[in-house]
Amino acid sequence: MSELPTRGLQLRSLVTSAGTLELSIEEVDVAPPAENEVVLRVEAAPINPSDLGLLLGMADVSTARQGGTPQRPTVSADISPGVLKALSGRLDQSLPPGNEGGGVVVAAGTSQAAQALLGRTVGALGGGGMYGQYRTLNVNQCLAMNEGVGAKEAASCFVNPLTALGMVETMRLEGYQGLIHTAAASNLGQMLQKICLADEVPLVNVVRKPEQETLLREIGATHVCDSSKETFARDLTDAIAATGAYIAFDATGGGELADSILGAMEAAAIATATQYSRYGSTQHKQVYIYGGLERSPTLLRRNYGMAWSLGGWLLTPFLQKIGPGRGNELRQRVADEINTTFASSYAAEISLADALQLETLRTYAQQATGQKFLINPSL
Repeated sequence: MSELPTRGLQLRSLVTSAGTLELSIEEVDVAPPAENEVVLRVEAAPINPSDLGLLLGMADVSTARQGGTPQRPTVSADISPGVLKALSGRLDQSLPPGNEGGGVVVAAGTSQAAQALLGRTVGALGGGGMYGQYRTLNVNQCLAMNEGVGAKEAASCFVNPLTALGMVETMRLEGYQGLIHTAAASNLGQMLQKICLADEVPLVNVVRKPEQETLLREIGATHVCDSSKETFARDLTDAIAATGAYIAFDATGGGELADSILGAMEAAAIATATQYSRYGSTQHKQVYIYGGLERSPTLLRRNYGMAWSLGGWLLTPFLQKIGPGRGNELRQRVADEINTTFASSYAAEISLADALQLETLRTYAQQATGQKFLINPSL
């Protein structure tokens, strides 16, 4: 291995108390590895929806302004006073975004586990700091790839794959036999469809456009409901009745979609009920919100009886709940199927400097299906 640099470039995000987002590329120290740590040369890191909250600080991207130099660009944008109140915990702190990525281990601590990763391509869950040239990590944050797998394939081996697997695992743990997923044509949604096909789990996919329905049916989806159609409510009710999918995972969060899903669940349950109850069906209906693609308030009409729940779902608490044993089993499945079930696609591979070009930033900030970007800090 070549000598490890003591400094490296890293993308940083700062929200000022004056209500301004400041994005920049800074030189930071590369921490030498402790006994059970490694240093990863990051070669690929995806911009996931879960990264954008820290990266963009809920700023108004339409106000973004370019600064800096071509090699070290900066971006400034305005944050509304109402949003700024919700960001009080991070004000005037320069933070490192980027939750996951892939690369090669270039230095390792003295433990056997760390030394076993030296020179290997790994996927890494950094919990921040992955939009940088180097990242020091505990070995437990790394997933070693099989021979022939590169950094680009490894880059998205944690957040989306383990979230998709976690949805199926949660469905089983809570006693349901099928599930519903929104934003279903995303990289995560396509992974979930492949998992459900392999594991014979009934899945109801909710999309917003006809072309997204076509994409999912091409990979084997049976139940796809397009929310832009006038028949959406009936289509969703019929799909739930056919699959028994009374648990849903909603990536949008705001608006009326969670309400529509609960309503369709109730309609499907009533259709098979043997007697009337003024309290609605006895079938419990669960919707978990795990994303915030829609920032408007979540609207509930509560016309689906009393046996229902709406809650939040996050990957990290789920992994803590199932414990390291089961968690490692899921991680190994991801490693073994990284080029099949858990393969990701990207619209473009960009450098750190590219990530701070206004046109590029405004594109990935839209979180549109098929517009996922991959940052390669070595470019």
